Amino acid sequence: MDKLYVMCGEEAEALAVSLLEEMDVAEELKGFKRPLIGIKPNLVVSQPAQWGATTEPGLVRGVVRYLKSRGFNTLVIMESSWLGDNTRAAFRVCGYEDLSREFNLPLVDLKKDKGILVEAGGLKFEVCSSVLAVDYLINMPVLKAHCQTKLSCALKNLKGCIPDKEKRRFHALGLHRPIACLNMAVRPGLTVVDGIFGDLLHEEGGNPVKMGRVIAGRDPVLVDSYAAALLGYDVDDVPYIRMAEELGVGSSVLEGRVVERNSVGEFAGSFPGGREIDFLKKYVEEDMACSPCYGGVMHALMRLKEKGKLKGLPGKVQVGQGFKGRGGYFGVGECARGCESYVRGCPPKAREIVAELEKWLSLS
Repeated sequence: MDKLYVMCGEEAEALAVSLLEEMDVAEELKGFKRPLIGIKPNLVVSQPAQWGATTEPGLVRGVVRYLKSRGFNTLVIMESSWLGDNTRAAFRVCGYEDLSREFNLPLVDLKKDKGILVEAGGLKFEVCSSVLAVDYLINMPVLKAHCQTKLSCALKNLKGCIPDKEKRRFHALGLHRPIACLNMAVRPGLTVVDGIFGDLLHEEGGNPVKMGRVIAGRDPVLVDSYAAALLGYDVDDVPYIRMAEELGVGSSVLEGRVVERNSVGEFAGSFPGGREIDFLKKYVEEDMACSPCYGGVMHALMRLKEKGKLKGLPGKVQVGQGFKGRGGYFGVGECARGCESYVRGCPPKAREIVAELEKWLSLS
């Protein structure tokens, strides 16, 4: 079965190169003769990646540099921003015009593309012709929350591959089943997830959480199952994951399939704010925390808030390297193992933090 690769850090380009080397993507591409490779980031709005909604251009740069260094030069970046936004503006604001000039890469605005009718999972819909024309698609979503589906990551990012009229229809159909069917029709060869910055609440950014990691895999269902846990959800909390699994798109079974590698570069430092983030910070005592642990804490606290349990916490959550050898009430990660209660892992997932916080609440 396909495996999932995870690496922590904030040096996006280096992370991308390291993961593609680990997965030996070039060897896989040797099966094609001069393949046309499409790269699909998430540029839903015209915002820099640090706001939590769009794919870090450095991550795409790493993928492009890896491919070109191995002789794969026929590359194209393609995207369609959400309804009401301008893809060309997003290419410019998000740094993709600079990428295009540096590597002589075409930028395809899928809003201007012709739609081609397909059928998958019993649903008929149109897919942009440029997407269907590539030999190998690399999906590069952002790991973030979504106000309707809870999660936006691998499976949902393909919604940018359909015409705007279909985006409207997908919403009318409830999003989940259409997203699952779309992933039957469009099968990326590789998914590389930008989990460096994501948004705590919405797909359009504004409450950025620094999580400091990149995830790569060939199975988008596996990718989203792991991503859901990072945000504090179970697979069944995000219906389109299970629906896609039932349609044969991939497997949600994580056990024995996640390969965690050593970090690349430094990933401790300051953390961004936003109204919701600043509110949640009141429940955290942070001392030299690494972003993967800190990001997990923020998502876990958000899940508790949604359940109406946040104000019942008997104390602050302690996280960071500064807690090594110190005591406390409730710690997150191996650095805080001296606390009376702590969540194992380096870093633990938000889902695991939520479970331990709920135990702490029950004992208080």
